[in-house]
Order: sequence, then structure tokens, then C-alpha cells
Amino acid sequence: MTPPGMVRLEFGSAFDMLDFVQVVSDHIGKMAGLDEDQLHWVSVAVRESVVNAIKHGNKNDSSKRVIVEFSPVPPTDAGELVIRIEDQGEGFVPEEVADPLAPENILKSSGRGIFFMRSFMDDVSIARRPGGGVAVRMSKKLA
Repeated sequence: MTPPGMVRLEFGSAFDMLDFVQVVSDHIGKMAGLDEDQLHWVSVAVRESVVNAIKHGNKNDSSKRVIVEFSPVPPTDAGELVIRIEDQGEGFVPEEVADPLAPENILKSSGRGIFFMRSFMDDVSIARRPGGGVAVRMSKKLA
């Protein structure tokens, strides 16, 4: 059962879903009171996380699921918007992802999504899920 105030999306790994996730993210962000700048950066962070779940986590396997959850915390009079993205891939160790700002990595594309998420959100945690996959938890403080 989905807790009060939570919106949960679950879909097979398909890039076709990105626009739908973005529409939902923007709508929830507006309802939460994010301004236009915050809305844009939260949208970029959500998009990057979902792309990572599809491409790197689930390796474009459409039979594997991606879960995206949006929830205000606490559910009434929320102080923050929490967004969770889960995949069913093999998982990875976040500390082993190359720093995209290091001189030797400037021209490489890897690690940029996680960098963007951490830059645009107030808090980001990445953890392996028991049984496989990765769960990303991002939060944005609300005014």
C-alpha cells in the first residue's frame, strides 16, 4: 500500500518513459511549492537518476523494473520533497565512480549524472538494495 501523499511510478526500463516521469516530477514539484529554478534542477536530477537506472542499472533490459517514488516528508505540512529511484540491476559502489571534475576525467561522460544529482538536490544517498539493484534517495527542502 502506498503511504498518504506518495506518488509511485513503476515501469519497464524504457527511455520512452522519461518524458512521463518529468511531467509527473514537474507537477509534484509545483504542488510542493518549488520555484521555477528549483523545479528545473530537481527535474534534471530526477531525469539523470532514471537514465542511470535504465542504462547502467538495468542495462536497457525492458523486463527489469524502475520504480520512482515522490513523497512529501512529513506527509502533511511537508518540509522536504523526497524522491526515490530504484532499479533491478547488479548494483555498484558509488565511491568507485570516477570524479567528473578530475583533470583526467574532464572529457569522460561517466559520473556526471551522480555529480548533477548531488549538485542540485539538498541530500542524495545511494545504496545497494538487498537482493540486487540500487536505490537512490534524493531530497529537496521546501520553503
